[in-house]
Amino acid sequence: MRVKGGTVTRARRKRIMKLAKGYTGSKHRLFKTAKDQVMKSGLYAFRDRKANKRNFRELWIARINAGARQNGISYSKLMHGLKLANIDMNRKMLADLAVNDADAFKAVVDEAKKALN
Repeated sequence: MRVKGGTVTRARRKRIMKLAKGYTGSKHRLFKTAKDQVMKSGLYAFRDRKANKRNFRELWIARINAGARQNGISYSKLMHGLKLANIDMNRKMLADLAVNDADAFKAVVDEAKKALN
């Protein structure tokens, strides 16, 4: 007896087409191109979840460096001074201080400068 796999195939194709919703042109209409694009989109998503972390770290370092130079010290010397002063503060928090609370950031920079001398 012949078994037709119509329901399984239709379900698989429907799942891919649902993922391809919102794509332009044939990428959301035709199964073959939709499948290719869904695969590529998944690769982009995986890659960019990693890249996003790098981008944010880069942004935080740029903000800390800008704040540090306004207080007369370079980024690398500031980070070294913080390590010597046993101030464990991540870059995200330091960048937030540099942007939103200049007085607190200045206090942190002064502690780092004191530890360097």
